[in-house]
Amino acid sequence: MGETVQTGQDQKIQVTKNGPYMVSGGTPLYRMIIKCDGSVVPSEWVVAEKLASASDYALCRCGGTANKPFCDGTHFKRHFDGTERSDKPLFEKMAKTLEGPALVLKDAELFCASARFCHRGGDIWTQITQSGEAKIKENCIKNESNCPSGRLVVVDKETGEAVEPKLDRAIGLIEDPAIGRAGPLWVRGGIPVYSVKGELYEVRNRVTLCRCGKSMNKPFCDSSHYPEEGEEEAKK
Repeated sequence: MGETVQTGQDQKIQVTKNGPYMVSGGTPLYRMIIKCDGSVVPSEWVVAEKLASASDYALCRCGGTANKPFCDGTHFKRHFDGTERSDKPLFEKMAKTLEGPALVLKDAELFCASARFCHRGGDIWTQITQSGEAKIKENCIKNESNCPSGRLVVVDKETGEAVEPKLDRAIGLIEDPAIGRAGPLWVRGGIPVYSVKGELYEVRNRVTLCRCGKSMNKPFCDSSHYPEEGEEEAKK
């Protein structure tokens, strides 16, 4: 999953009105598990399997399909309201900046998908201010690179460049056993996403799309799948 995979030039994701995501271009589809070791803080991503899929397929957006992750028409029965709430804000305009000695953290909280890698080995917001230490700098970059939603972007002050992982153009179906939830769709490698009206959302290396149907920032995940406070003791 770390190397670039050659896929169709027509790869894209089309949001449909109150219906599924239509995926085209032979986009690979993987089950990806957030592995935790004895707590809800993740240790690593695990690629569980590649799902068999046609060159074009429809992924559930309402959260009710009996044929997960594929659409089975349940959105009709549920009268699913899939109205897009996002006004297509650019990341750079949304992100708050936290500067450390070696790294700068850009943080667009609205895009948070609660994958929690930002807490592995220490909270990234604290560690950015200590990023002059080599091991802490390394941990910050590792954790930012594992953030599926792209909420967090780290800039290396020495080069002035954002540090982005090299991702294949694929979709990951996030599963989060530690909290007992299925997470969002992890859209990797800059696959374009189009609104119902055919407008292109900002193309980014990492974004997460809602598949529980509850996000208030549709089509993007806003952590609505995460347990309510009190359901899960360790909710951050």
